[in-house]
Amino acid sequence: MSRRCELTGKAVLTGNNVSHAKNRTRRRFLPNLNDVTLASDALGRAFKFRISAAALRTVDHRGGLDAFMAKAKEAELSPAALKVKKDITKALAAV
Repeated sequence: MSRRCELTGKAVLTGNNVSHAKNRTRRRFLPNLNDVTLASDALGRAFKFRISAAALRTVDHRGGLDAFMAKAKEAELSPAALKVKKDITKALAAV
């Protein structure tokens, strides 16, 4: 399982630990990923995603999974999230 947010594409970054003596050793900055279940009002069901805490706040801020997917860029979404976005778009167009 990769350390990548399924909704925003946020992934592992690399950098340096810098000591007081300015010695540099490589380190990794890991995203704060959480397993969550998000409900879609348009489809009437829930989906499990592994997303970052920042993405969860963004979903809440935009008003839920359906509103988030309407604005989400397809390049940032995982294949599973992309399928959910297409299903939501199709369901909203039919209404």
